[in-house]
Amino acid sequence: MSYKIVVDSCCEIPKEFRGDKRFESVPLGIEVGDYHIMDDETFDQAEFLQKVAECPKCPKSSCPSPERFMEAYRAEVDHVYVVTLSSHLSGSYNSAMLGKNLYLEKYGEKQIHVVDSESACGGETQIALKLVELEEQGLPFEQVVKQIESFRSTVHTYFVLDNLETLRKNGRMSGVKALVANTLNIKPIMAGDKGVIVQRGQSIGIKKALAKMADVAVSEMSGQGQRTLIVSHCNAPERAEQVKQMILSKKKFAKVYVNDTTGIGSMYSNDGGVVVTV
Repeated sequence: MSYKIVVDSCCEIPKEFRGDKRFESVPLGIEVGDYHIMDDETFDQAEFLQKVAECPKCPKSSCPSPERFMEAYRAEVDHVYVVTLSSHLSGSYNSAMLGKNLYLEKYGEKQIHVVDSESACGGETQIALKLVELEEQGLPFEQVVKQIESFRSTVHTYFVLDNLETLRKNGRMSGVKALVANTLNIKPIMAGDKGVIVQRGQSIGIKKALAKMADVAVSEMSGQGQRTLIVSHCNAPERAEQVKQMILSKKKFAKVYVNDTTGIGSMYSNDGGVVVTV
């Protein structure tokens, strides 16, 4: 059976799958003041981070239209799977669902399943990679859907940010917490809980916070040897490598990826942020 995996542009497609016709990334839009770009292969992270640093306004994103998702579903394949940002962070999931309805109305029946990742960045990647694994096993569509929905609940996302302003301005954390954290150099260890951002702890200074995040990620994950570790970073390769080594010193993984964040991931994590998914 043939299949296609459609993701929104917060998902970090590993290098080995870039150019693979089984994958398509549907870009979100990003704006920082008067600066408007699409989160696609033209995204320039350095330029974007400079615009964010210079602009007093909070960066914003716009989700793809339902029509854009609908067009992505047009392919000579039997199964289409869609992976989006958490519906608590973006309208991407709702747009993908509307795109599915539009497709079915215009082109007729097709097996399409849309997954709300309840995460972002590497969390989406985890689900996309699992879909490849399940499809390559030759499982029927209904079984893949059942297993991927179950798998989603086992994926854990953690992050430490050097700058909390974007989350604060977007209402993702209280202004008091962000102000205190920025003033006292307190770095919260954050996590995703069914798509909602929660705090798992805090440390003074980025180094201690990254070490604590690694400890939390290891302590809360289930199983060993069969999982995939994804460390995503926004312009912080050395920090990402340190976190990777901290985790690998305590747990074994089947695969390990270190990715630079896409445009949307860079918007949320800001310069210096590190995200871990296990």
